[in-house]
Amino acid sequence: MKSIRWATVAACVALVALIGCRGGGQVYQVKDAPVQTASGKDLSLDEVRKEIVAAGVAAGWQMAPAKSGEIIGTLNIRSHQAVVSIPYTTKTYSILYKDSSNLKYDANAQTIHENYASWIQRLDGAIRSRLAAAGS
Repeated sequence: MKSIRWATVAACVALVALIGCRGGGQVYQVKDAPVQTASGKDLSLDEVRKEIVAAGVAAGWQMAPAKSGEIIGTLNIRSHQAVVSIPYTTKTYSILYKDSSNLKYDANAQTIHENYASWIQRLDGAIRSRLAAAGS
């Protein structure tokens, strides 16, 4: 009976240790996503910038135009910070890792906190939605 209890306790401890050791994921990046509007209308470079900034702000990002054709996005969640570069043209945009704080980023392995990918996917979805609506 004692051996069953110890085995159960050992299994629980192993499970807790396994859950607590979640690793990071690959750095998720969006490269050359098309700038598409629902109507097919082409947007100017200024219109693309405005829609990307508005999408980022609505998704909780701080958006700062860095230079013509590039925006720097910063997301602060509790003690975590993610910084991305968003280069764009009238035809495409990208969301590229730039920097981070407290996200376990490993440059050699190209890994980062597992939540990073979902933050970028959410930002990308917001940008796609804003761009699609802009052509209406």
